[in-house]
Amino acid sequence: MSDQPSIEDRIASGYDGLSARLRDAADYVAAHPVDVATRSLRSISATSGLSPATFSRLARALGFASYEEMRELSRNAVGRRYVSLSEKVRRLQAEAERAEQPPFLLRHSGACMANLEAATRLVDPDRLEAAVERLHRARHVALFGALGSTGIVEYMAYLGNYFASNWSIAARMGASLASSLADLGPEDALVILTKLPHARRAVLAAEMGRERGAFVMVVTDTHACPALKSADAGFILPSDSPQFFSSYAASLVFLETVIGMLATRSGSVAKARIEKIESRNHRLGEFWAG
Repeated sequence: MSDQPSIEDRIASGYDGLSARLRDAADYVAAHPVDVATRSLRSISATSGLSPATFSRLARALGFASYEEMRELSRNAVGRRYVSLSEKVRRLQAEAERAEQPPFLLRHSGACMANLEAATRLVDPDRLEAAVERLHRARHVALFGALGSTGIVEYMAYLGNYFASNWSIAARMGASLASSLADLGPEDALVILTKLPHARRAVLAAEMGRERGAFVMVVTDTHACPALKSADAGFILPSDSPQFFSSYAASLVFLETVIGMLATRSGSVAKARIEKIESRNHRLGEFWAG
């Protein structure tokens, strides 16, 4: 994969500084990659209600030489607008009443597989390698996820603690988030998982981590995530689903990939620690032996 940033990355890096009008154009480009890539600017303008000049200004604001240059990157973009959970469940129920859709298992699993396929295109291997190396070298790695992301972060910490002793979950079991982040410094790392609608504490945690000089890695599902402006490494993964809640399938696979890459880097130290933990698990009778 090219080391050129995706259209999502370019929009995310400049989104905070865009005017309201240009944000509208950026939202449209991110949410309609196929249309932008295949239809004329005049057609896009008519559909979006925004002038061609607005899209040209957006391209320049994001550092492109022209709209056509921005259009090329849009082919790999994945974006989405936020729809409330209550509205999503209303649609889900209405579809069930009409009985016009395929079985939900097929629809949901198909969406998850599409998300995974898109993630393999959106995640640049070189950027991922660099982020994993930074996590590997960190003195301490703090993880944070609020609301629906809490359980996924717990799972990541569970796996990470098998091969590393320097991982912790910020604000776990009601602990103070401020105290969890107070000792972070330039030698440390903070991993944040957040999806629409973004938890306020996740955004503030990213800001605090950046202020402390720590390496901040944000995993999210949209270019408009406000935590991205505080990130040293941001990864935007699709979460589309017919479910009323956004899917974590692509994010889960991504985080499991990070864990696997870290375990590989840890070498004999990881092997020895995992063997010790396994031995003590057996001694404690953690596993069913029948």
